[in-house]
Amino acid sequence: MSRGSGKGLSLKDKLDGNELDLSLCDLNEVPVRELAALPKATVLDLSCNNLISLPSDFCSLMHLVKLDLSKNRLQQLPLDFGRLVNLQHLDLLNNRLVTLPVSFAQLKNLKWLDLKDNPLDPVLAKVAGDCLDEKQCKQAAVKVLQHMKAIQSEQDRQRQRKLQAEREMEKKREAEQRAKEALERELRKREKAEEKERRRREYDAQKAAKQEMEKKTKKETVHTRKPASSSRPPQLPRHKPSWSRSVLRVLLFVLFCILCTLAACKLTELQHQPLCVSVNTLYEDVVAALQNHKTLQNMLQHNSHQ
Repeated sequence: MSRGSGKGLSLKDKLDGNELDLSLCDLNEVPVRELAALPKATVLDLSCNNLISLPSDFCSLMHLVKLDLSKNRLQQLPLDFGRLVNLQHLDLLNNRLVTLPVSFAQLKNLKWLDLKDNPLDPVLAKVAGDCLDEKQCKQAAVKVLQHMKAIQSEQDRQRQRKLQAEREMEKKREAEQRAKEALERELRKREKAEEKERRRREYDAQKAAKQEMEKKTKKETVHTRKPASSSRPPQLPRHKPSWSRSVLRVLLFVLFCILCTLAACKLTELQHQPLCVSVNTLYEDVVAALQNHKTLQNMLQHNSHQ
């Protein structure tokens, strides 16, 4: 076994009964595989070496009952250190430990513990005490185990609260998701109902328009068929020729001609022509006669009133 790696020299040569002394070997790492092959070595001394850390598979050496790791440079212990459930005596004097892994609480058989000369957390240092004699070291084991169990319980409670909070959050998310899906279903249902109502109104409007068109077409058909249904088409009344209308037309024409002649003889240069002179004389005589006739009527009306 070389001084750096622990290989080269057989560990059996150092085994004395159930004790294996690897102290003062200038070890930088622990030969876990070789130690696992010696289950009889329940007492292991690794003190006064250069160990900075322990490998995770060191926790597989569950046959260890007494372990001396004092006067090394250990900064922390493996997280699964609590797997060494048969450990009764543990010496961690003069290392660089600040805290202990929570699994330390599982060392239910631990009876003796020394944590002196480590830069421990103040709370842990107060719990561990000084360990100046056998009694104090035994008390340190009991108190540290209780302290670590309390930490483990608190972490378990925190973990449970965290899990509970995560479950509640998950339930809340699921409830929100269900509410969202229900709302989406309700919206889709409402949209379908609105679409159905719109289509129904369109259908009713089309149906009403079709019925109105049919009524209109029917009325037009009835009006078209009525003249054809009668045996004879109605005849417009014929006006019988009237001789009085012909005479009236002739008189109006003659009057029009007289007026035109009179106007021509009064207003144009033709008034000095012999025909126009006669016409003008006749016109004046007629006017004088009408005036005399009007004067006579006025006198008669006056006499009748008296």
